Amino acid sequence: MLFCHPQPESYHQHSASYIREALAPFLKNEEARLMAENGAKRTPFQYILCAATSPAVKQQEEALTYLNQGQSYEIRMLNRKLVEYTDISSKYVKSIVRVVFHDRRLQYMEHQQLEGWKWNRPGDRILDIDIPLSVGILEPCSDPLHLNTIEFLWDPLKNASVFIQVNCISTEFTPRKHGGEKGVPFRIQVDTYTTNEHGEYVEHFHSSSCQVKVFKPKGADRKLKTDREKIDKKTPQDREKYQPSHDATLLKECSPWPDALNLTSHSTSSTSSPIYHSSPTSCTFTEGNCSPNQQGELFMPGCSDHLLPSSSPQDTQQWLHRHRFSPFSRLFTSFAGADLLRMTKEDLIQICGPADGIRLFNTMKGRCVQPRLTIYVCQQQARNQPSIKPGCGEIYHALYLEELTLLDLSEKIATLYNITPQQITQIYRQKTTGIHILVSDEMVQNLREETSFIISTIRDENTDGYHVVLK
Repeated sequence: MLFCHPQPESYHQHSASYIREALAPFLKNEEARLMAENGAKRTPFQYILCAATSPAVKQQEEALTYLNQGQSYEIRMLNRKLVEYTDISSKYVKSIVRVVFHDRRLQYMEHQQLEGWKWNRPGDRILDIDIPLSVGILEPCSDPLHLNTIEFLWDPLKNASVFIQVNCISTEFTPRKHGGEKGVPFRIQVDTYTTNEHGEYVEHFHSSSCQVKVFKPKGADRKLKTDREKIDKKTPQDREKYQPSHDATLLKECSPWPDALNLTSHSTSSTSSPIYHSSPTSCTFTEGNCSPNQQGELFMPGCSDHLLPSSSPQDTQQWLHRHRFSPFSRLFTSFAGADLLRMTKEDLIQICGPADGIRLFNTMKGRCVQPRLTIYVCQQQARNQPSIKPGCGEIYHALYLEELTLLDLSEKIATLYNITPQQITQIYRQKTTGIHILVSDEMVQNLREETSFIISTIRDENTDGYHVVLK
């Protein structure tokens, strides 16, 4: 279904005229700079976010735009009446709009951060599309598995506008919330694709993005006003050090976002919550005991997924994505596993920088974090349940604790039995005398290495959780 409003014939003419008048100086200076950088090469598309840029950004820095949480903002896709672009074979193009992190530190933890936000805001989306306000778009889609992504089709020969809403604020991803000024910046990126010979929109054609910060409702207006007042108080000489504010934001051409949709689907299928990861062992609790669906041993985190010399370039790319090296995937596009493994630590530091280079080297060599404590647990068998392997004794699972805390122990037990840590109400240790002692951080710190326990569970009728007993 095509979401187009019946606009008068003069709509597109006035729309283009409005854009020319409002952004003429901005577009002229920006295109001149881009042509100088790219050898007089014109960008195929122009995307404009209808939100003002901050005047408190220095000349050598990237422009910054303030947005209000939940407010609809228009992104205009300009046609060839304003910007010349290379002819494309398909009638429509597909654009994917993403809200991603600007800081590299958070990019490494993007999946965990977004899953944590989803956990705290169930049912909400990070990025929404305002369909009633959007014009000239076809088949808008918001994938429920990718809360920060929307996509749609549009005709590049006509004017099109999509209205987006960003529902997260910048301070939700900071360790301490000091207000909007201390929030982390995001990037709004638009990647456009054309069809291949099979009619699939997989051929990358153009990408552009801009830097934004998102505030609580009306917070962006207050912040913009504060910045303007701050600049107005400066001397004319100092004002020249800052970029002029524009009524709209021109998205700058950038590298395409790594194709992380399949990766995210793979990660989502193996991650049940932002706190713990599922394991090969899948168990379900019953009253008073646990009955495993299948038997297996928990592996130490990060040790079961090595890069092999026989890995193909495609396998190597997937390995880089899984271990949060997506920003460097383009550098190693044609590298097989053997090529990457031949590189020394000094080579990787020179290519990726000190922090990422050392991390990549250690990850390739399979250097795992040594657990501080290892314990073995076995589920208590039901009375009417036969032994899994007669004559072979009971089967234990290894739990590796990186932190000597009750929380880490709860997470490891929850991971083993495929439940959330919140479902574990209390953990008790049963002594030989029959008394139950509440497990605390101090008790975990005093457990002996390779201690063995038999686990039983008791249903908590008040919270619908479980009491775990270590015998």
